[in-house]
Amino acid sequence: MASPAFGFSKEQYSKLLANTLPAAIENDAENERLTKELASLDARFDSLSPEEKRLADLLTVLIEAYEDKHYSLSGSTPATRLKMLMEEHSLRQRDLVEIFGSRGLTSEVVNGKREISKAAAKKLAAKFHVSAELFL
Repeated sequence: MASPAFGFSKEQYSKLLANTLPAAIENDAENERLTKELASLDARFDSLSPEEKRLADLLTVLIEAYEDKHYSLSGSTPATRLKMLMEEHSLRQRDLVEIFGSRGLTSEVVNGKREISKAAAKKLAAKFHVSAELFL
């Protein structure tokens, strides 16, 4: 039954949970499966139901916990994190020019010669669906 104040249906949420089967992630295969589920939800974020938004929040928490534990970024730099994300998304420097404003500046940032501004970090965070803190 939907809650009139918030439009949230426990029944609908239960069905989503039953279909997705989210749980503490124990291996890379589970992480990949839940990451795909989250990507599917993110692709239509503006049209998600309240139940789907809550599921997306839950998946984010589970994925972040697993990745923080198994893929620590200690020792990495904002530029190396950016390069890793570019590789994962099959992007080239030219694909980020709109974020940095010029090809030269993009090259300097990607090669670690220039720091990423807060404004650019926010744009990168939105593009890659990660925290802006990764780039600062």
